Amino acid sequence: MKQGDRVRVHFTGSLEDGTIFDTSREGDPFEFELGAGAVIPGIEKAVTGMAVGETKTVTVAPAEAYGERQEEKVVVIDRSGLPDELEPEVGMVLEASSKGKGVIAYVTIVDVSGDKVTVDANHELAGKTLIYEIELVDVADR
Repeated sequence: MKQGDRVRVHFTGSLEDGTIFDTSREGDPFEFELGAGAVIPGIEKAVTGMAVGETKTVTVAPAEAYGERQEEKVVVIDRSGLPDELEPEVGMVLEASSKGKGVIAYVTIVDVSGDKVTVDANHELAGKTLIYEIELVDVADR
């Protein structure tokens, strides 16, 4: 198996307390290209070298997953900066863009207080150690 190969895996991702946050087991295997950056580094490393039909469980530290939580990514904005028709609620995910930079990010509303809304741009799994059970289903050369 090498960079550029397309792999298909079944996986179940869970937190250290056993809470499952994602799985492919109810549907088709998840397909991605090795080396394309489509999955977190810890998954790429785990899959590299596996044989078709092999199953393994790996623990992925935040540095090899979604990174550490960054408090500077939690910001308070004026409610007036949101679309007029939007009624902000805690847990709501919004699409945000940087002025003039064309960068799109997703932020989660974590607090609504009067005319202020607190949003968090950290990935929901940032700062967490993840456990993945991975089964390599297929490998296709490019």
